[in-house]
Amino acid sequence: MTVLAQFPITDRWSPRTPGAIQLYSLPTPNGVKISIALEEMGLPYDAHLVDFGRNDQFSPAFLSLNPNNKIPAILDPDGPDGKPLALFESGAILIYLAEKTGKFMAEANRYEVIQWLMFQIGGIGPMFGQLGYFHTYAGKEIEDPRPKERYRAEVERLLKVLDKALEGREWIAGEYSIADIAIAPWLRGLRDFYKAAELVGWSRLRNVPAYLDRFLARPAVQRGLLQPTRG
Repeated sequence: MTVLAQFPITDRWSPRTPGAIQLYSLPTPNGVKISIALEEMGLPYDAHLVDFGRNDQFSPAFLSLNPNNKIPAILDPDGPDGKPLALFESGAILIYLAEKTGKFMAEANRYEVIQWLMFQIGGIGPMFGQLGYFHTYAGKEIEDPRPKERYRAEVERLLKVLDKALEGREWIAGEYSIADIAIAPWLRGLRDFYKAAELVGWSRLRNVPAYLDRFLARPAVQRGLLQPTRG
């Protein structure tokens, strides 16, 4: 573990497994992207809970790894050229893990996978999150209907784009990929946690509901959704 001792975050969250990737996260749609990917790829990892209730994300230890105070983040003791690698931003982590293992981002459709990964990062994540805020959390107390409607309409549009792209396909880029690992947790969040599915026409979609069900049926997904465990 001496290779990770140079990283201050390990003073707060001690590594448990020699040589394993250290994951600092919370089981949110962004967080479980990485635990699911690690499970799917068969990589050993230690999952450390970054508790937002305790403001762990603002602690000096966490900020030493991610100055943007967001989860997830990782430390890989066996990074490029055998040197430890610290990395934040879920999209960057997914690309790194796919390249490290040679899994879920085939060379033949590499850029199609990246395209749909960017679709999630730039569209689905921000827009679904904003709708969740205005529909489910504190924003629902705002009387002006325009902010919620803005995000509702955009989420509905994005779902239609995704639904059309899934026509005749099991997975968004053909074969199962990191793009699916990025997209599907947000669909689950929209349906199960924000309770906003029918608000955006979920029942009228031809392909998205079955796509999410296929994703959630995967054993590695089921394991990854539970990591890191909440205290």
